[in-house]
Amino acid sequence: MTERPVQTVATAPVVRERRRAHRRRERTAVLRGLSTGGPRHEVTQAQVKVAATSEFGVHRSDSLLDVFDNAQIDTRRFAQPVEWYLQPRSFAEKNAVYVTQALDLAERLAREALQDAGIEAADVDAVVFVSSTGISTPSLDAALIQRMGIDLGAIRVPLWGLGCSGGAGGLARAADLVRAGYEHVLLVAVEFCSLTFVLGDESKSNFIGTALFGDGGAAAVLSAHGAGPDGGGLMRVLHTHSALLPDTADMTGWDVVEDGFKLRLSKEIPALMAGRLRGIVDESLAVAGWSIGDVGTVVIHPGGAKVIEGYQAALELDEHALDTTRSVLRSWGNMSSPTVLFVLAEALRAKPQGRGLISASGPGFSVEHLLVEFP
Repeated sequence: MTERPVQTVATAPVVRERRRAHRRRERTAVLRGLSTGGPRHEVTQAQVKVAATSEFGVHRSDSLLDVFDNAQIDTRRFAQPVEWYLQPRSFAEKNAVYVTQALDLAERLAREALQDAGIEAADVDAVVFVSSTGISTPSLDAALIQRMGIDLGAIRVPLWGLGCSGGAGGLARAADLVRAGYEHVLLVAVEFCSLTFVLGDESKSNFIGTALFGDGGAAAVLSAHGAGPDGGGLMRVLHTHSALLPDTADMTGWDVVEDGFKLRLSKEIPALMAGRLRGIVDESLAVAGWSIGDVGTVVIHPGGAKVIEGYQAALELDEHALDTTRSVLRSWGNMSSPTVLFVLAEALRAKPQGRGLISASGPGFSVEHLLVEFP
């Protein structure tokens, strides 16, 4: 077993805080490293469809079963084999799986992101931890920091309840911390949506969730522009924007039931996005003096096939502009918060240049945007 470094509270943090005091000024945050991945159990959409039909107590028309085909998903990752979900599981049992596996996945991805960035764990000043599919007190970032040997004086920002908007929201908060003076910020987003499936629940929302959601995580390192071996980074964050729409809190989220988290999902979400999205995006772009025509790369959270279509229509994008988003949905499903970071990772492989928009929506009903620039 690998020895983990032991730290004392009264060492580097005091000196580090003095250095921060001299750096707290507005500056540009850059993405230096990014890693994505999921648990080892890969399942096909056909496997899940058979399981849902035969074991989840679903006795519906073929039209409802069509949701598995219309979801445009081929494969997903689950925390456990499909058979595990076909037995009654208590909230406590599901959450125990979440705590163990989410922490392990977070550590693996965080180490990969730091290596990608060329940053040592001890140099991390802050950790932003995003997750909404399980609960832990203390939040999992406390254990992650000690497992990895991150400075015990690093600030902790656990974000819970952002759901699908959490990846973009977490990336924005990490960038805000860099602009506020923190040199290197680690972002981790991990979700195990499969643990929220409720056996025997014949509601349409549970059925759609079973056809749509998967498990996975992402980690990113953001630093001050010019810091580290690659000062320019993979992407510069120029502006962040959050919007909370009034009177929409009941559209999506969790209802806590005896078996755990029960998905709440309104059929009105695609229409809401179609009607409100363009105005919110334009408002965000206007702060930087941009218009949608100035954006060359659009990174969208793949909330579902209809949500992607809504984005494409509202932003008047060409037919291939969201191919990367569709590709991630097909291979991974909707993993809630980390999914937009999967799309970003795929987009970066094409070495984009110029201006970009990152956007994700989630419970609240909320929308998170980042205006970015690629080298």
